[in-house]
Amino acid sequence: MRSPCGEVDFGPTAPLDDNLAPDFCTLRLRWFDRWLRSVDNGVETEPAVRVFVMGGGSGRRNAAGRLEHGGHWRQAATWPLPDTQFTSYYLHTNGALSPDTPAAAAPPRTYRHDLTHPVPTIGGPISSGEPIMVGGAFDQRETPAFFGARPPYRPLAERPDLLVFQTAPLTQAVEVTGPIAVHLWITSDCPDTDLTAKLIDVSPPNAEYPDGYAMNLTGGILRVRYRDAWESATLMQPGQVYAIRIELFPCSNWFAPGHRLRLDIASSNFPHFDLNFNTGEPEGLSTYSRVATNTVYVDQARPSHVLLPLIPTAERR
Repeated sequence: MRSPCGEVDFGPTAPLDDNLAPDFCTLRLRWFDRWLRSVDNGVETEPAVRVFVMGGGSGRRNAAGRLEHGGHWRQAATWPLPDTQFTSYYLHTNGALSPDTPAAAAPPRTYRHDLTHPVPTIGGPISSGEPIMVGGAFDQRETPAFFGARPPYRPLAERPDLLVFQTAPLTQAVEVTGPIAVHLWITSDCPDTDLTAKLIDVSPPNAEYPDGYAMNLTGGILRVRYRDAWESATLMQPGQVYAIRIELFPCSNWFAPGHRLRLDIASSNFPHFDLNFNTGEPEGLSTYSRVATNTVYVDQARPSHVLLPLIPTAERR
């Protein structure tokens, strides 16, 4: 097993091998021996949860050309971790992301989703698909290496079909470990559309990365017709406001002082997720496509936010 994933290196303790056990097979064999063969090897006395917390590295480029993000293992008795403080970080009209409640009359944010020019997949929780898509952590900017990216290959944050919300630079460390959900109030002029959310660790500029580094951590997607239940589709009425929930893959990251938490909202992440033609037609049977104008509300009555699992003991370990 290796410590790099994508273009980021998570340090020598990242691999399971020689850290949690001599190797993955040994780890599994001890578990099966205890619970299938009743071997008294003490597995039941060990911590129920072991999680790798990303972060704490130098933030510089190593000899292999990868960002040194670092990380460490931690253990706990339960999941989510016992001292988790679920905290709402609200989306604001000016692009801020903070625990502050939005203003009562805060105007919404609107963008247009054109499936002929989708947001390209740049890393993420992908285990297959090369060379069309590559998994792992990457700076969130378009380059010729990514399918669907186009010149002039700018950061994803500059795309007009993507909304960016981020904190101010952190004055003290923040650890996010656990399940994450994004709650949005939205409207669309189409009967169906997709909403994507991506959590990002934004590093400040340094000599190796003069523009900083926006590292993807986790993400999720919702096809809005399934907002009420995965078993049945309910199309939208254009202009009506809907409350939706996007579940992101659980993750664990230590945001160092000077870093920012960033949340990207869009309607595509292609080719990781298939395109929504925005017509409301049956899945896989679309006969035409529409450009969707999607709106995210960020006012006090419709406080779109991400619910983050914060760990109060965020010291570097």
